Amino acid sequence: MSQQPPVNPYATAPAPLRPEEEKLWATLIHVGGIFFGFVPALIGYLVLKERGPFIRGHSTTALNFQLTMLIGYVVGYVTVFVFIGFLVLLAVGILVLVFGIIAAIAANRGEEYYYPVAIKFLT
Repeated sequence: MSQQPPVNPYATAPAPLRPEEEKLWATLIHVGGIFFGFVPALIGYLVLKERGPFIRGHSTTALNFQLTMLIGYVVGYVTVFVFIGFLVLLAVGILVLVFGIIAAIAANRGEEYYYPVAIKFLT
């Protein structure tokens, strides 16, 4: 006979977020990416991904974009001695600002948004 593992009475599935809460957290994840890079998207993905499909989609999309931009920042810093790095850093900074604002507005409206220049690390 197989024994079943003991059930933890304190372990419960996370409660789903209300739609307005999902929109708020998705907006904050995108805006946080402008100021703090990939950290808000990573925290949002790890903590909130099980709380609803909308927040999971936005946190995954934001994390993919922020990791792509992290690669861009690294390339910019490595090539800064060739002076092309300054242009790369400027372009990445502008992309983070512009697309972060567009994504935050879409999240606040309850719309899906996909960054056009993101590599899909997570699905």
